[in-house]
Amino acid sequence: MSDPVVVLADLRGESEEVDLLVRELSDQKWAVPTPAPGWTIAHQVAHLAWTDRAALLAVTDAEGFGAEAEKALAAPESFVDDGAAEGAALSPPELLGRWRVGRERLWTALRAAPPGARFPWYGPPMSAMSMATARLMETWAHGQDIADALGIVRPPTARLRHVAWIGVRARDYAYLVRGITPPAEPFRIELAGPDGDAWAFGPEDATQRITGPALDFCLLVTQRVHRDDTALEATGEAAAHWLTIAQAFAGPPGAGRAPEERP
Repeated sequence: MSDPVVVLADLRGESEEVDLLVRELSDQKWAVPTPAPGWTIAHQVAHLAWTDRAALLAVTDAEGFGAEAEKALAAPESFVDDGAAEGAALSPPELLGRWRVGRERLWTALRAAPPGARFPWYGPPMSAMSMATARLMETWAHGQDIADALGIVRPPTARLRHVAWIGVRARDYAYLVRGITPPAEPFRIELAGPDGDAWAFGPEDATQRITGPALDFCLLVTQRVHRDDTALEATGEAAAHWLTIAQAFAGPPGAGRAPEERP
């Protein structure tokens, strides 16, 4: 995941795919509700634009980002919704233009970041490539919300490997943000990629193991699906528990999704 050329190219590719979902929508379609309670398609795009702006600030103005982070800490339950609502109030062309300009500026800043530099964030500080990976993860996840709202099934791509990677890397964060001590032992995660490739993370001899489709794992760690609605299999009590709290994003624990209703 450390090749900047690959990560940045995939970030741009993921952004363009989501852009294709919304660029021809009518104003009425922008107001369609998504699976996130209270969020329309406009809110989803507004959140991406808002977060890209925050990431650009972190990369180019650490002091300015610190001031924004203090505002977030002062209102941890509402700052994300407030930012999305502000952008969603714009006209669709203005909102789409804002997102396009912002994501290009961030892409350029990440490409120009010096090797070894680390930038502040709402979670742990990140390198430029970790920041790019996080932006790809969020773009894919919110793009999934938009696709679900429109009834579109997106074919999974190899770009999901970045989402899986950050989901694995964020394992301990999911515990810490809930006030739980992370397990000391490592996990082994073995996933089947969309092209049939095997993606493996963690030591081969780990006793705590997770296996299954990469798409299901990515949907789970971005909290776009309930654990019971995946084909993921866990070996070991700690691994099974992690699948109930996993989150690949910074910030407070999400509420997750309810299980699908079955007859």
